[in-house]
Amino acid sequence: MMLYPAMSKLNSYIPNRYMLVNVVARRARQIAEEAEITGEHLDEKPVTLAIHEVADGKLTAAGEDIASEEA
Repeated sequence: MMLYPAMSKLNSYIPNRYMLVNVVARRARQIAEEAEITGEHLDEKPVTLAIHEVADGKLTAAGEDIASEEA
């Protein structure tokens, strides 16, 4: 199975794979916890959503959500 979006695109936002795994895992846990608290049904798995947030440039290498900082 291939990773979509491509690793090269993800690495443009987060410099190495180890850091990428940490950032995605942390954000995926946040997404899952928020969904559980609100009772929201997720159409995709939290890890998939977190990977797409990285690809969209919404997360920094420190794992911070850029969108929430701007609000």
